[in-house]
Amino acid sequence: MNRYLTIKELTDTVEEGITPRMVRHYHQLGLMPQPVRSPSNYRLYCDQDVQRLKRIVALKQQGFQLSHIHKLLEVEPKSEQATMLLQLQQQYRSVMQQIAQLRQTATALEGLLGRDRSCQLVQAEALSQLKQLDVDTHASLNGLETLWSRLDAEVHSHPEAFQESLQRLLPDLSDRPEIEVSLLTQLVLACGDVSLVPFVKLSRGSQNAIAAARNALQTGCTIVVDTPLVAAALDHTRLAHLGCAIQPLISNPHLHKTSEVEQAFWQHPMFDQSIKHMPDGCILVIGYAPSILLAICEAVAAGTIQPALIIAMPIGFSHAPAAKRQLMQSDIPYVTLEGTLGGGLLAATTLNVFAESLLEKPDCHCFLSC
Repeated sequence: MNRYLTIKELTDTVEEGITPRMVRHYHQLGLMPQPVRSPSNYRLYCDQDVQRLKRIVALKQQGFQLSHIHKLLEVEPKSEQATMLLQLQQQYRSVMQQIAQLRQTATALEGLLGRDRSCQLVQAEALSQLKQLDVDTHASLNGLETLWSRLDAEVHSHPEAFQESLQRLLPDLSDRPEIEVSLLTQLVLACGDVSLVPFVKLSRGSQNAIAAARNALQTGCTIVVDTPLVAAALDHTRLAHLGCAIQPLISNPHLHKTSEVEQAFWQHPMFDQSIKHMPDGCILVIGYAPSILLAICEAVAAGTIQPALIIAMPIGFSHAPAAKRQLMQSDIPYVTLEGTLGGGLLAATTLNVFAESLLEKPDCHCFLSC
């Protein structure tokens, strides 16, 4: 770049929704260095500024907060990997501490909002007490304990009304098809974590995951799972009624940990061959090993296999997120959980919801309107 850019030209070059106002804010925070000025006092930017702003945008898109980005950019010029890793580790611990505090707040809110009608009288009293509490005093903390004790005493008088509670706790899903709402609800009930809803990703459009699942199940497709643990959580009665056989890639029933399944896949080349010989039109349900999903994505890209749907919820902290991103970039219908979230129970629950919806509402086409 041989000439300077104005702030408007800078934002047009970087794009990604960046505005001049945001750039000025980054100057105030120290994220962007103060630029040189023209004789008319306009900010002028060079290629180095463009690259720095692109780096800020990229880090924001990865979920880093501005305060964390500032620290990362400060340490970057030193080119010291150990320093960078230490900085990231400190930031991670800080974020996890914030998450823990937010989780405590969310749990308290769930404890109030999740009360059903049978608890509403006590709930109303609790809310009234809550408004009067000064949580900075020791006496008021004791009052909070008394409040929870009164609320908890009500749970012995009736069963929990899950659907009623979820109506208050789930985000607005009115724009989602009925089957997808059922899926999200059952996934939340399988793990007790409402916050996973935004991380559930289904392919749409011409590769509609719900349509692919129903079409494959109607033909009595083979269900290929990564381990017997996933197979055990499947609804065998409904799948048998649909004529679907269940086939595990790894048949060792003694593998109970994600790490064990991952190692088994790497130590036995026959599993890689099993992937290459999967029947076309099958549904793959992956709940544990991320390397299995990576191998499946490679086989799909090479045209070696052609599954009807991939339900991918492996657990892991580096390979699993990467494998899921690779899956979402493929042309195969999928259901997955972004990031490290996952597990065999959630993967099996997904398929069970599809099988149940097909049998109970075989003519439902609500998912095609979205």
